[in-house]
Amino acid sequence: MSERQAESRGSMARIVIASSAGTAFEWYDFFIFGSLTPVIAKVFLAGLDPTAALVAALALFAVGFAFRPLGAIIFGAMGDRIGRKATFLITVSLMGGATFLIGCLPTYAQAGWLAPALLIILRICQGTALGGEYGGAAIYVAEHAPDHGRGYATGWIQSSAAFGLLAALAVILVTRTLLGEDAFTAWGWRIPFLASAILLGVSLWLRTKLAESPAFVALREEGNVTKAPLREAFADPASLRQVGIAFFALMCAQGAVWYSTFFYMQLFLEKMVGLPGKTVNEIVMVMVIVSAPLYVVFGWLSDKWGRKPVMVAGMLVALAAYFPGYHAIARAANPALIEAQARTPVTVVTDPATCSVQFDPAGTRHFSTACDIAKSLLAGSGISYRDIASTDGRTAIAVGNTLLPIADGSALDTKGLKSLKTATGDRLKAALTTAGYPAKADPANVDWFTLMAWLLLFTAAACALYGPMAAALVEMFPTRVRYTAMSLPYHVGTGWVGGFLPVTSFAIVAITGNLYAGLWYAFAFTAVSVITSLLLFKETSGQPLR
Repeated sequence: MSERQAESRGSMARIVIASSAGTAFEWYDFFIFGSLTPVIAKVFLAGLDPTAALVAALALFAVGFAFRPLGAIIFGAMGDRIGRKATFLITVSLMGGATFLIGCLPTYAQAGWLAPALLIILRICQGTALGGEYGGAAIYVAEHAPDHGRGYATGWIQSSAAFGLLAALAVILVTRTLLGEDAFTAWGWRIPFLASAILLGVSLWLRTKLAESPAFVALREEGNVTKAPLREAFADPASLRQVGIAFFALMCAQGAVWYSTFFYMQLFLEKMVGLPGKTVNEIVMVMVIVSAPLYVVFGWLSDKWGRKPVMVAGMLVALAAYFPGYHAIARAANPALIEAQARTPVTVVTDPATCSVQFDPAGTRHFSTACDIAKSLLAGSGISYRDIASTDGRTAIAVGNTLLPIADGSALDTKGLKSLKTATGDRLKAALTTAGYPAKADPANVDWFTLMAWLLLFTAAACALYGPMAAALVEMFPTRVRYTAMSLPYHVGTGWVGGFLPVTSFAIVAITGNLYAGLWYAFAFTAVSVITSLLLFKETSGQPLR
């Protein structure tokens, strides 16, 4: 190897490390909030009852997803006008600053409703910052990388989400262990947020030592920097077509496959199949650890075989695995539940006109009819059921030969409705227990080999799709509008298609009574991407960016 080649490789390594580390730190900041949702509910929303506070805290977590497309527009335009380096220095500063300030906020006990109001503002800042970070880091690395090594280099950017999640979980676990749960809830929860100041300093130090992207420098020297990136990216028909292809061919599947694998799977394993929460967390940690190197491996493979074959293969594997995989996972994790459902099926006898589609992304609606109460209790317990139209307008749950009448709560206030749901849930649990339904999955009966084999297959499919994603998106757009044009479809796909996946899938399960019907959401979006990719997405690997 010549001295110049060695220097070039060393420079590329510094670029990848600095960009990936900064992005991992931003994901750390973003994931801390989600990991501490129950504590956030106690500290900032103490004016609500525990259930409402938890729902509100989850809604605050969702705010970050909702504002990611806004950040993509703001910082995408900035990146195409003033440069990649300056923009992602701003995004990492905004994220780190907002996270640090969350650790300094007064609690509800100290400031009343001012505390959650300030928290909302800072959460919006976090989501907006993340909307600009990913595109900047991916583009910066891609514009430095050699044409035939772009997938491998940007694969490290994809791995940064896994590293950020692991870092967040590790810091929280260590802090909790050292302080104890009481001290952590009282004041120790601030430490993971305040620690972001150290990570911010390291990230800024690494990134300030980097030079501007060579592609943007050349564009600036030629006097071709765009003055209206939003108009060029979204008003020009050719560019808008590419934005549409990026969204429908790649990002629909990305939001569906990745979020069903790493988010909906947690809900399915814990709430529907009945595995203990701690066990689910450990399983997801294994999946995240395995995923980290796989993003780089599949990025590297896309340099050899092409972006399209690798990414479409990931989509097809997920598409083929959704229904048989989730059936096998349920059977492996809780065989007693599957046997009970086959032996003693559950039926909801009700007037269909009184049933709602229980889609509630904000967590503010009250589903109070007898039909809604019956279906939400069953769906939340992971019990499949079928509907039979009531002849007298009344609602009941039939567990085998046992009939459980369900009262209507439409005339009750919030407290009365909560009491009715609790009492009805207790009666339902008793009836299910009598019929042989297990309250939880028994870890001694779990088929761990089958369970982990399917979970790792889904992980591999998600990595095959996501690993080459950054390189593929960067290569779809010209340098003038690359930051703006690629950031918006990416964050709409991940933030909205993926972000709405759990709540929409649950609503489908509740209205149909089929434990696996919620998978149609992910299946439909993945199928759209497979068809669009095969018809419209053109291979771009190895081609010069300019």
